[in-house]
Amino acid sequence: MPLETIFIGFGSNVGDRQDFCDRAIALMNLLPLSQVTGVSSYYETEPVDPGGTLGANWFYNGVVRLETSLSPNRLLDILQETERGLGRTESNREGPRTMDFDILLFGQEVIKQPGLTVPHPRLHQRRFVLEPLVELNPAYKHPTLQKTMQELLSELHDTSRVNKVAIKPGEKYLSRPACSLPPSS
Repeated sequence: MPLETIFIGFGSNVGDRQDFCDRAIALMNLLPLSQVTGVSSYYETEPVDPGGTLGANWFYNGVVRLETSLSPNRLLDILQETERGLGRTESNREGPRTMDFDILLFGQEVIKQPGLTVPHPRLHQRRFVLEPLVELNPAYKHPTLQKTMQELLSELHDTSRVNKVAIKPGEKYLSRPACSLPPSS
């Protein structure tokens, strides 16, 4: 499969939200056949939860831009396994979560199959998704709406609160050299 530019949304509203998001970014840097090319700031966001299932805790959300030759289904499988590895349970898919990944955009592909819809069907309705997308690439066009991320954000009616967090995303698990030579004596 050729390289595609994709955008993955991530978020946590349980426990140490920053730690879960930092670990998520570190793990995305380890995805096979992929390279992280951008990470948005973290945004602390009010739950968008008309049914009240997410709980009262606000989320840390962000978006990662990735170049990958993984197929959409293989990427989804890896992201769901990563969610489980970070403590998300299948029995509580709709409730508070240690980590939630969403494939927001997969190049300009339109995918509609059981368990995977891309572009994400509510991407254009969510401030907590559009603000980090605009930060990463304001001119990126939505494949079906044919509007840029900036245009979608400008037209948005979502009034939920979204606050940029003044910390560096992924700072707890920054890349370190794998090996180094011992100092010479």
